[in-house]
Amino acid sequence: MKSKKEIIIENRLLESVKDNPIVSKLLEILIDDPEIEALQECANSVSIVRLGFNDHGPVHMKLVTANALKILKLLSAANIKTSIESEETGTIEDSYCAVTLAAYLHDIGMALTRKDHELFSMMLALPIIERSLDKLGITSYERRAVIKTTACECIIGHMATRPINSIEAGIVLVADGCDMKKGRARIPMELNTEARIGDIHKYSANSIESIRITKGEEKPVRIDVVMSGDVGFFQIEEVLMGKINMSPAKPYISLYAKSGDDEPKKYL
Repeated sequence: MKSKKEIIIENRLLESVKDNPIVSKLLEILIDDPEIEALQECANSVSIVRLGFNDHGPVHMKLVTANALKILKLLSAANIKTSIESEETGTIEDSYCAVTLAAYLHDIGMALTRKDHELFSMMLALPIIERSLDKLGITSYERRAVIKTTACECIIGHMATRPINSIEAGIVLVADGCDMKKGRARIPMELNTEARIGDIHKYSANSIESIRITKGEEKPVRIDVVMSGDVGFFQIEEVLMGKINMSPAKPYISLYAKSGDDEPKKYL
């Protein structure tokens, strides 16, 4: 059964794309798919209960989808072409489809294990992508190939451990890095109170109060991070910056971080 938070995020997602019929329909297909919901819940259980990591479930994947769509919309509004557009293999609509599919499914591989979960995510996602494109009415082999392969690159590239080359994959990479608010670390911190290697990730994430993705003045996309304590800088410098640095979308992003009442620190 979906949580209240999930339903709120789903409604916000649908509201954000109401002017984009194909993405709106695609999101409805994904939201209504019971296998996706089951895989997302399973991934979350393995991540939090079995492995002691933070949220990698339905809430996280839907928030990443919201982040990715926001970044893509800002880039498009600034006349920054996606790779599919600039290479003339498809349209912005195809980029939206690839980014939406990838962001919504990128962590389902956590249902197996943490190591190489992005590869398992891609394997599990492929049949879902196929049937989602069927339901969307996209029958052209050429168009399906572009959307499917771009979505796969987005999924396997979201850990910043493999080189990626498309703007689309770079968007999903940054969108994933931007979901690091303290809510993601709440349950693992309650379940695991003993000291263990890697705790810095939980405690640093727990100090992140808010992350805003807005239209920038110097660059098309501005990311603002607000923290309750300096430990949050670890999350920015070791996680978010690592992902931005690997992203082909980096030239279009500015990043600011603020701890308490201090002046914002400009990273990009």
